[in-house]
Parts: sequence; structure tokens; C-alpha cells
Amino acid sequence: MAREIAVDDDGLIRLQKLLAQSGVASRRRCEELMLEGEVEVDGEVVTRLGTKVDPRTAVIKVSGKRLPPVSEHVYLVLNKPRGVVSTMSDPQGRRTLTDLVGARPERLFHVGRLDTDTSGLLLLTNDGDFAHRMAHPSFEVEKTYVAEVAGRIAKGTVADLLAGVTLEDGPVEVRRARVIDTAAEKSIIELVIHEGRNRIVRRLLDQVGHPVRRLSRTRFGPVELGTLGSGRLRELSDDELGQLLELVGL
Repeated sequence: MAREIAVDDDGLIRLQKLLAQSGVASRRRCEELMLEGEVEVDGEVVTRLGTKVDPRTAVIKVSGKRLPPVSEHVYLVLNKPRGVVSTMSDPQGRRTLTDLVGARPERLFHVGRLDTDTSGLLLLTNDGDFAHRMAHPSFEVEKTYVAEVAGRIAKGTVADLLAGVTLEDGPVEVRRARVIDTAAEKSIIELVIHEGRNRIVRRLLDQVGHPVRRLSRTRFGPVELGTLGSGRLRELSDDELGQLLELVGL
């Protein structure tokens, strides 16, 4: 999260001052947290007041929660509308992410992608390493989708999904699945998976006999779409970013 932190001439800053400027608590309370052993720097508990750190590189945790480093990087959440291509340009002239974030000065990368006909949560950043790790399957960051599908989903189908479904390009692990609503001709189902293979949710539900009519991603790791309007953008909170950095080992 890009934020202004006043450092000394040596590029360092007193730890309690950094915590206070980062919005953890008042300076006095930050000192108390240090004395109580609640503050870690690079894996070591720091209780000595006045300890100086580099705010760009220090891995700081307060009561077990990661405090993101100070950087020029930005980390954004976009509610991608249906019909927008998950690229910055399109030779076919379709609406792209640039139409939604083109006013931003940074060169942004999207973390993974969403199908053109899928809406919902997309992460954007100018931190290439973060984008790569977040999209890499080895880190198994969970993603939550809500789908409207054709037909009435039976309990046995949910059990089949949780047991694992094999597609033409291999098995898919479904972490969680629940039917939110059902009627004679359609159902609403929520799925949690960690993979990002092409059109994987659509292919998965088609495989069990329930073609997708509408699909939206509502959560990426600890980050929720919440009430963010379609086509709108917001910055990740420090808490959200801290959790994501921990998930991918940054």
C-alpha cells in the first residue's frame, strides 16, 4: 500500500513511530504493544523502544497480523462487469480493463483473469512479483464463486463436487460447496476452489449436469467483493494486503 512515511536521513524509522504512522494505534499504545511482546520484526520479538527499521523491507507483525511494507506499489480490487475482457487491450475492440482503470497512472497487471462473461472480484497491481505469486497454483489461494445454473441441484451432486471431479485436463479439488437457493429450473451455488484453469468453474458445473447461466467471483483469499459496485475500484486494506503477502510468502 503506497503511503507516506517520514523516515530519518539514514532511511530508517523508529519502530513505534512507524506503527503509529501506519495507523496501528497511538504512539503510546504502540510502545505498550512492543513492551507486551506483541511486535515482531523479521521473525524476532522486539521490545526495545527506539529500535529502528527499514519500512520498505522489514517484515513486521503486530499481534500476529502482518503489516505491509511501505512501497510505491498499489494493490487494487475491481468488480469486473460481465462483458469486459480481462486484458488491457483487445484487437476485437471489446471493452477491456483499460476502460475501467485507464485513468490510473500506474502500469497495472491483473492477478489471474476472469472470463469475459464472468463478473466479480479481480485484483490489480503494479507489483509483478505479487501478481505472479498470487496467480501461481502452488500457493493455493482460495477463490469463491457464486453461480446461477440450470436445473435443481441435488444433495448428491454437492457430495460429488466435494469428492472431486475429473475434467479432460485433470481432477479438480472443490474445497467447499453449498446450494444457496434452488427452484424447479435453476439453482444458485457457491463454490470455493484454489485453481485458475481456463473456464474451470463453468466446465466443472457442466460436468455434473448443471450448465452455468451467470457466474461471479465474490472472494479472493481474504478479500471480499462486498458492496463494491460493478465497474468500481478500491484499494486493498492493510489487513487484506498483509494476509495476502503472508499467503504467498512475500
